[in-house]
Amino acid sequence: MVSDDAAVLDDARARVVTTGTAVERFTAFARDRSPELSRIAYLLCGDTHRAADLVQLALERTYRAWGRVGDGDPFAYARKIIATARIDSWRRTRKDVLVSPTDLRPGATSDGTQHVVDRDELVRALRQLPAAQRRVVVLRYLLDRTEKQTAEDLGISVGAVKSGASRGLDRLRDVLGAEIGTPSTSRKEAQ
Repeated sequence: MVSDDAAVLDDARARVVTTGTAVERFTAFARDRSPELSRIAYLLCGDTHRAADLVQLALERTYRAWGRVGDGDPFAYARKIIATARIDSWRRTRKDVLVSPTDLRPGATSDGTQHVVDRDELVRALRQLPAAQRRVVVLRYLLDRTEKQTAEDLGISVGAVKSGASRGLDRLRDVLGAEIGTPSTSRKEAQ
């Protein structure tokens, strides 16, 4: 717990505890940022259990490095651990379990759940992208990272981020257009 005399800085995205013991600061960080880390992990791997494992690994490694990263940007450090661990796990197994596109279509839903259905369609469409393109699209557009930040997080060049994002978005347009029954035109077809 954070003591009453701890200075807390609030902004729209983060709550940074600036005093207290290292354990208290890490606990506040883990409590406040775990939902965001879980969302990132789920979007990268598409599996709730793997995402929970990635978040646990990220929090463990962030805690061990807290002396180095606690005063900087621990969220960026944890996010990079998640991205790197996901890449490493894919390299070890060289497989992803993909669901048949016919199994991906949701049934009839009420209007109150349309947001959830739209999000689910997006996540399922992201699963159909190759892993490298999915990582670029998630970091670049869903997490609103710059091209340079995305390249640094993934350890690739800015050009690879640009081409991966372009190809990934074209593929998403094709997949999402087919799912909702609207013809999509990629940039190549439009030219």
